[in-house]
This record gives sequence, C-alpha cells and structure tokens, in this order.
Amino acid sequence: MEPRAARLSHTTITELMIPAYANFGGKVHGGVILELMDKVAYACAAKHAGGYCVTVAVEGVAFRAPVDVGDLVSLHAAVNYVGNSSLLVGIRVEAENVRVHSVRHTNTSYFWMVAKDDDGNLRKVPPLLLEDRDQVRRFLEAIHRKEMQRRYAAELNNVESDLAVERELHRLGDERCTLVPGLTTELTD
Repeated sequence: MEPRAARLSHTTITELMIPAYANFGGKVHGGVILELMDKVAYACAAKHAGGYCVTVAVEGVAFRAPVDVGDLVSLHAAVNYVGNSSLLVGIRVEAENVRVHSVRHTNTSYFWMVAKDDDGNLRKVPPLLLEDRDQVRRFLEAIHRKEMQRRYAAELNNVESDLAVERELHRLGDERCTLVPGLTTELTD
C-alpha cells in the first residue's frame, strides 16, 4: 500500500449552534459536541482508509470552555497515527462568536477508529506519510498513548481481580460516602 499524507484526510466540519442544542444551563449540551466529534472523526478516518470506519475508543474528552447558542463550532480533524487497521484521529474544537469575532478552543480529543471491509472484518489501512515535525511528534505521541493505555488496562485489571474490599475499607474514610449501618460488619466477616 502506498502511504497517504495526513493533509489529504484533514477534515473540518462547521455547524451553527442553535437553541435546540441548549442544555438546562443555557449552554450547548456536551452530547451535541460529542456527536459532532464522532462525525468528523469518521469522515477523517474514512478519507484516509478509503472506506468504512468505526469508533472503538474515545480518549481525553475535556470541556475546556462552554459553547454558547449562536456560536459557530468548527471541528478540525487529522489522522495522527495508523496501525494495521487502526487510526488515531486528533480533533480540535473551536467556538466562534461571530458578533465579537472571537474564537475559543473548547475541546481537544482523540478518537481511535478501525477500518472495516464490506463483511465487517478489519481491513488494512494505508501507512501515514509524515511530512513535517508536528506530524512526527503527533505520531510518536500516539505510540506513547497506546503504551500508556496498555499499562493502565493491565494495572486496572490487576486491581479489579486482586481488590480485597475488607483491606481497602480505610480508604473510604476521607471520601464523601457513608455505609449503611451494619455493612462494615458484613464486609469484614
């Protein structure tokens, strides 16, 4: 397979935030932003892969600033990494207030996608042609992300399988929780 340049799959989606998108606090609901992020991740990954892709994981969704009704939201997506069938799409979300001509960075997130064939099987994707220092940095960061995810999953699996509730009860002392009367006895017997 011939490598494909990341610039060939760069994708931007811009949408006006309408009143129907507002949450109870009067700001745009986070779910609306997440849905748009999933759409732009799909479009970007599909352009690189040359076909159908699905989201397998979403990493690092943090809402840095609220989005207001009336803002123009632009989602900029780029393929940062490819494996055999997987792609990591980096997304930067910006909200523009057109009345005062200001742009705010509201979100950055990473979507792990995989390419599928017509039968739903994993399909190989083209290698990524890295054309500048920033693209090399993003690719290397993605390698580190994968390694960190593996370590975290292994550690969490160990905690879940080895957790002895009776030995860990002391951790609840500084937390905002209360055990119903008699539960401590039940847990330590």
